[in-house]
Amino acid sequence: MKIPRDVSSDKIVQLLKKYEYKVTRQTGSHIRLTSNIKGTEHNITIPKQKGLRIGTLNNILSDISKYLEIDKESLIQSLFK
Repeated sequence: MKIPRDVSSDKIVQLLKKYEYKVTRQTGSHIRLTSNIKGTEHNITIPKQKGLRIGTLNNILSDISKYLEIDKESLIQSLFK
């Protein structure tokens, strides 16, 4: 499955609630999300934009898949199906 091209930061925040990511703060145009699902704290910062660039979204998903210890393809399928 390909990474969707028209994902906003608000949409990604909603989708990541599935993995217990919560907004911990917003500074200017960036949103900080935090999850403790694996027992250790994981922080990810995403830019607040109507449409995230594909490279930015790819890096976010790669970082999350490493933390969750699942392959990126499985993560994409679980979030965007």
